[in-house]
Amino acid sequence: MSKKIVYFLCTGNSCRSQIADGYLKALGGDAYEVRSAGLQAHGLNPRAVAAMLEDGLDISHHTSDVIDPEILSQADYIITLCGHANDNCPVVHNDTAIRWHWGFDDPAKATGTEEEITAQFRAVREAIKQRIEAFVRDGK
Repeated sequence: MSKKIVYFLCTGNSCRSQIADGYLKALGGDAYEVRSAGLQAHGLNPRAVAAMLEDGLDISHHTSDVIDPEILSQADYIITLCGHANDNCPVVHNDTAIRWHWGFDDPAKATGTEEEITAQFRAVREAIKQRIEAFVRDGK
């Protein structure tokens, strides 16, 4: 049995989609082939890497990639994590894909002290983790 392909999409493939990618690989990688990409490639955000390390997951080896039309056409699940990606995702020529939008605030846009910014990354990380846990448990 082949693994179902889950494609997480975000604006820059630097924070939210990378966090989702990391959690699904860790929690459901036996059942899913996990990919992530962005409308643009902004590079991996070091605060996202640090937030994930706090929870025991190392995503420092991830790359920031632009959406690949071939993967998009083969994906079983296409999940956008921000409104911009949801609104601007390329036309999908894949009638069998399940398409969902899970909107999360962009922690890269957080302002304030370092502690406040770190807290925003942690909050978004935890919200994404809970959503991934539900997906792995319930398939939705």
